Amino acid sequence: MELHNLTPAKGSIKKKKRIARGQGSGYGGTSTRGHKGAKSRSGYSRKRNFEGGQMPLQMRLPKRGFKNPNRVDYVAVNLGRLQEIHDKYGIKEVTVAALYENRLIKKNDKVKVLANGTLDASVNLSVHAISEKAKAKIESLGGTVTIL
Repeated sequence: MELHNLTPAKGSIKKKKRIARGQGSGYGGTSTRGHKGAKSRSGYSRKRNFEGGQMPLQMRLPKRGFKNPNRVDYVAVNLGRLQEIHDKYGIKEVTVAALYENRLIKKNDKVKVLANGTLDASVNLSVHAISEKAKAKIESLGGTVTIL
């Protein structure tokens, strides 16, 4: 065995498929793309839900419903949760900024206080919305409510 007759093991090296390099390569002519049609052209990409010309499923199904562009989504905060916040963080002035700083809401969330649970502490609120029962409970305990 000498350097000039060293060869790699049988099957370990595979030749790269060289497309469109003449008839002698075996991949000339149509260059492995078949004959004519959209798939043989350069730049072809099939649409996401293409079903071979059949009417696609999303077009066969009826449209339903309506999305109200003026809908306002609130994050509900119950009185019981306010009590927990008061006990844990010692916050007497519950504002949207204070709730955000303590990672209880996200930055652009709107807050609505609901009357579920019990509240013993006197709390001053500054929120986007509040239910009538919750407002009555807070004011009966000597707290104040400000709507933003």
